[in-house]
Amino acid sequence: MALRIGNGYDVHILCEDRKLILGGVEIEFEKGLLGHSDADVLVHAIMDALLGAASLGDIGKHFPDTDEKYKGISSIILLEYVGNLLKENGYTINNIDSIIVAQRPKLAPYIEKMCQNIADALKISKDAVNVKATTTEKLGFEGEGKGISAYSVCLLE
Repeated sequence: MALRIGNGYDVHILCEDRKLILGGVEIEFEKGLLGHSDADVLVHAIMDALLGAASLGDIGKHFPDTDEKYKGISSIILLEYVGNLLKENGYTINNIDSIIVAQRPKLAPYIEKMCQNIADALKISKDAVNVKATTTEKLGFEGEGKGISAYSVCLLE
């Protein structure tokens, strides 16, 4: 099978009274991300990259926010489904590289666990998963602390 590249992007608003979940890790922070599921922008971007590379649509197609069964669901569970779907369609994940864009909180202490959670959900080596975090130097909505975004690219075979 040929190599296939996928790109993913997601963004959510930060709000009060929500947990901040990134890469399946609960991050200590005074705000969380607003969304139908747990609003894990990192995992959402990864799922869109994987689904796109396989020409299988996007997360909105597979997990519509109008479906109550996905309300509050862990995005790691959804990622497991995507991994199984890729396998059923004959794809192997070569690697995933992602960036989280957030002014705060500092994410470095959590990144290794994020990579492990993603690798475990997809049943791939942790060496095939990379997550980076950056700020926007206080520019834009991420820099103003209004939200968090994530970008992901993957290579499938």
